[in-house]
Amino acid sequence: MRIVALAGGIGGARFLRGLRHTAPEADITVIGNTGDDISLFGLRICPDLDTVMYTLGGGINEEQGWGRADETFTLREELAAYEVGPAWFTLGDRDFATHIVRTQMLDAGYPLSAVTEALCDRWRPGVRLLPMTDDRVETHVVIEDDEGKRAVHFQEWWVRLHAGTPARSIAAVGADDAKPAPGVLEAIEAADLVVLPPSNPVVSIGTILAVPGIRAAVAAKTVVGVSPIIGGAPVRGMADACLTAIGVETSARAVAAHYGPDLLDGWLVDTADDGTAGDLDGIAVRARPLLMTDVEATADIARAALDLAEELRA
Repeated sequence: MRIVALAGGIGGARFLRGLRHTAPEADITVIGNTGDDISLFGLRICPDLDTVMYTLGGGINEEQGWGRADETFTLREELAAYEVGPAWFTLGDRDFATHIVRTQMLDAGYPLSAVTEALCDRWRPGVRLLPMTDDRVETHVVIEDDEGKRAVHFQEWWVRLHAGTPARSIAAVGADDAKPAPGVLEAIEAADLVVLPPSNPVVSIGTILAVPGIRAAVAAKTVVGVSPIIGGAPVRGMADACLTAIGVETSARAVAAHYGPDLLDGWLVDTADDGTAGDLDGIAVRARPLLMTDVEATADIARAALDLAEELRA
């Protein structure tokens, strides 16, 4: 079975671990969000790609869901002593090494897709991990606070401000002019099905779909998504703040409608939202427990997504 998954950060990475567990023989290609990417300390940081790579490669900090396990922070302390910031974005010593290697390769002229492949040679994630594009795309958020109306990088809004300042709008800067990374469209075309994990529908999945050509390619396949909203609230993170910014209600039903029946064929919701089950304007909806409490529970969710896809393909 050839599976393509679009993935953002923690929720997407943990779902992929369950998918790999439940379908060990499948050929899985992961198209990762790069809209969260940011340049800090002279280094190019790709949070979502790294979270997938570390999680599937066994190097993730399991408690927080991002960053490296057994991390130390000597370099951060030294930078702080020099009063070099930003202090709000935490990077550990092991994580710094990844960003140094990535930046060296990018500066040498290698595209992000080739750099990601080289990094994965170490981590062996068991999937093919592709950035959505080799072009520079960054998600920016327009806010209004004591400093007035201004645009900030998504990471500053998310990490420093904890999405506490309401977003007036969210934009994937550069997406309109970007091209899918090599192998992205080919993987989608060859796929038996496409899965949308419970990643942020606005700044993760939505940003990937904003790259010209990707949404149309995905829409041509059988697509099953897993709701990131349970009982009217995000499972983790602040996806509700992103949904509010684009005028979408924080509910499993509203997120499915946001994706739309032109893209989505099947939709898994939690039993807390079983009133949504049935059919939603042409989208087949099924209810089951969606909390990813451990690998086995997550594998069961992934299996339900694959089973629904097979049902819809029949």
